[in-house]
Amino acid sequence: MGIGLDAVTALSPGGDSRAGEVLRLRREISRMQRRRSEHPLLPLEPAFSTLLPDEGLQTGTTYTVSPSPSLVLSLLAAASRKGHWCAVVGMPTLGVEAAAAFGIELPRLILVPDPGDRWLAVTSALAEVVPLIAVHPGGRARDTDVSRLSARLRDRGSTLLVAESADSGAWPQSEGTIRLHDQQWLGIGEGWGLIEGSTATITAQTRHTPQPTSVRVRLPGSHGAVEELPIEKAASPIAEMTARAGLRSDRTEPHEYPPLAVAG
Repeated sequence: MGIGLDAVTALSPGGDSRAGEVLRLRREISRMQRRRSEHPLLPLEPAFSTLLPDEGLQTGTTYTVSPSPSLVLSLLAAASRKGHWCAVVGMPTLGVEAAAAFGIELPRLILVPDPGDRWLAVTSALAEVVPLIAVHPGGRARDTDVSRLSARLRDRGSTLLVAESADSGAWPQSEGTIRLHDQQWLGIGEGWGLIEGSTATITAQTRHTPQPTSVRVRLPGSHGAVEELPIEKAASPIAEMTARAGLRSDRTEPHEYPPLAVAG
């Protein structure tokens, strides 16, 4: 039984009834999800194994991420395939079909696209029972509210991915950052074509690894999972010179120059 699509309707802005719907959602999820995580780490795609020190997301912590649906879905995918519930709050552009393309199990995905000014209450309620949550803050949170949410994450063993936002500012008490940049879309021609995916560079940095680590990937890969792309090595100047006509070492005959005309 899945409640992902029901949650979209249940927590859309609808006046004073939203608080009651949050409580209803909390009770409904509690019947299907354990109360406390028993895992110190949540899995990541193999392509991301070199990004974080322990090759996974630490439970009970918060990571700051780029506000990219592709990045968010790729960070949820491995945990979802392992049977963990996932939730996405405040990201109306994130679609169900895109989630399925990344290999996310839709019956265990909760979408709350537009929680309004109750985004923090919704996130806090979900943190009690959902191991992995991504949220795009709808505004700046008070330090006391962030502290209470962080304590709940530690108590329940949930992991929070906070999408960067100019309105919300920097998120305090973050374990690290995971950012997407240099994204290039595949399948698009000059005014035509169908998007087949994208390639991008993912860079991570944590409190325990101040030196950033990057990987080039395809999002999603041909089989849904994220695929790591080989690093293209630049040719050396000597190799480029020897590759030019007239300078190759395997040429047995001398180079013939065109005849020159003498003027004057």
